[in-house]
Amino acid sequence: MKFGIIGAGQIGSTISNKLVKNGHEVKIADARGIERLEGKELTGTPVSVEDVIENIDVLIISIPLPALPSIRNVIEKVGDEVIVVDTSNYAPFIRDNKIEEIEDGMVESVWVSNQLGRPIIKAFNNLLTETLEKKGKTEGSQGRIAMAIAGDSQSQKQTIKKIVNEMGFDTVDSGSLIDSWRHQPGTPAYCTELTKEELTNALKYANKEKAPFLRNKVLEKLSALAGYSDKDVVNISREIYNS
Repeated sequence: MKFGIIGAGQIGSTISNKLVKNGHEVKIADARGIERLEGKELTGTPVSVEDVIENIDVLIISIPLPALPSIRNVIEKVGDEVIVVDTSNYAPFIRDNKIEEIEDGMVESVWVSNQLGRPIIKAFNNLLTETLEKKGKTEGSQGRIAMAIAGDSQSQKQTIKKIVNEMGFDTVDSGSLIDSWRHQPGTPAYCTELTKEELTNALKYANKEKAPFLRNKVLEKLSALAGYSDKDVVNISREIYNS
């Protein structure tokens, strides 16, 4: 398959590496300009954001939420047949300014879809970079970690599920896009490295009202550490979300 990726940060670059390794064609762009890719070690072909949308089957967007409106003019030119996948998470106080609609209860992915002006699939947001990069296993392996996928198109979700399976992870369909809050930050499905069965249960027991409080509680515990690893993120997240 042919993929375009907007965003060459940790998640975007890791997805690109995985896709290329599995034999897919990948172009990768930075929304701020192709010059931002100079000197970066990338497995995908560096292109401009205008070129990344040409002749592809899937477009993966992995940029901070505040930057999304800046690429709407590009997204409007993406063919209707292209699957658009968003990997982002709302991160107030760390990276993003507060977004009032989300603060007032709008589901993050619905806000993203509104900004881009088209339907999206939500995937790759509930796993850490290190998890995605190093912890994939062959299908059927014991303890295989699962990824949550949400969206309104069953056929598009099925395509993304196959791609994720190739990368070494099970998948759980979390429902329509409006249900994607169940694997946003502050929920038991977020960055906790769960198996398919565990993730299915975690999605059921997510609490939308408590999620922002729990998200901030995790951040407070992590910021109190002199430094922290991805293992610390997983352990503290499990502790907070299961308390």
